[in-house]
Amino acid sequence: METQELLEFGIKRENEERRDGGCAVVFDPVTRLYAVGKRDSDGLLLLFSGGVEADEDIQEGILREVREEGGLCDFGHTEIIGVALAHYHNSNKNVNRVTHSTCVLTFLKSTELVPTQLEAHEKFSLAWATAGEILDCWRDRNQNGDYSHWIYFFEKATARIEEILYKKKLAES
Repeated sequence: METQELLEFGIKRENEERRDGGCAVVFDPVTRLYAVGKRDSDGLLLLFSGGVEADEDIQEGILREVREEGGLCDFGHTEIIGVALAHYHNSNKNVNRVTHSTCVLTFLKSTELVPTQLEAHEKFSLAWATAGEILDCWRDRNQNGDYSHWIYFFEKATARIEEILYKKKLAES
């Protein structure tokens, strides 16, 4: 069996701290918008993401982050979109990181919210955006490659969403 090479994104930096985890592309099929965090200080759009504990299932850990950070909790179709090694600078904690990152795509069944549980350094709120707005935001700020893995994951997720919606449309006709 052939093994696939792990894609690597970003710029390697000195003193990188390893923190494995993941992120989620959260899609509302009703509005066709994406749930993201919008950072208070500069309007940067963020995927809900974070570290996952060693004893925690990666997909469940990522969905936990979505609940804690965005308050969204009513998940429908959920699947892993991709895995990559990412180098980036975490500006909230002012630390260089390297992560084995997994991305999950989830369709919302509803936009029902539960109270968020943000950590002290998490200064953002739930926002809704189009795919174009999200990609433009990251591309405009990607001089150091800090968002390259998110761009990769997001483009894979949007292609998968179109495939799922197309198959659903065919099944209904």
